[in-house]
Amino acid sequence: MTTASKIALVTGGNKGIGLAIVTGLAAKGFTVLMGTRDPAQTADELAGDVRPVQLDVTSQHQVDALAQHVETEFGRLDVLVNNAGVHPLLFRPLDHIPRPTEEIVEDYRNVYEVNVFAVVRMMNAFLPLLDKAEAPRVVNVTSMRGSLGEPGAWAGQPSMVYSSSKTALNALTAHYAREFAGTKLKINGAAPGHVATDFNQHRGTRTPEEGAAVAIRLATVDDDGPSGEVYQDDTRLAW
Repeated sequence: MTTASKIALVTGGNKGIGLAIVTGLAAKGFTVLMGTRDPAQTADELAGDVRPVQLDVTSQHQVDALAQHVETEFGRLDVLVNNAGVHPLLFRPLDHIPRPTEEIVEDYRNVYEVNVFAVVRMMNAFLPLLDKAEAPRVVNVTSMRGSLGEPGAWAGQPSMVYSSSKTALNALTAHYAREFAGTKLKINGAAPGHVATDFNQHRGTRTPEEGAAVAIRLATVDDDGPSGEVYQDDTRLAW
């Protein structure tokens, strides 16, 4: 069994916000498992101890295999960042954001499978390994679009599919945190803001590093830090 200071797993870690989270945690001395569907296509030069691992979060077989690998190699998991996510715009032209009445059941299946169901799959598989860590942390990468009460959350024409998937993710965060209240495990949501990524053909106004900062902070929060909350930068969102 390999000895390491702290072990982090980041889903969807090979590009965009995920890669910035991987890089930031590695800079803090973590051994970071970069979850990606194709480890062969990851960047060759990454500073720190970054290890690409095969992970399609929609595959129960791959999730279980990775959990077994982490248990054998490290015996625990200190940080899980559920970053992998999709948006209907990945399947539609960017210049036409569909109105709620234009979105179809198949859109929900595609998006919820990654943004919601996969988080449950990851939690079920890795909670036993998180329980073996001294100060385990879970960060679910969400969005202000998932808020039902934050002013400005629904500015413009948001996708009902994407927004509701993040609302559901926020609910999962709250329920998991409630179950583990009073324990060493802290579970929070990180909203990165309007980051330039593949989601929006890089039309966002923030860099991946700016968006990743809140997730990195919550992944390394002290024992007296929050749990069951959602933050964008240093602001707690009213969701």
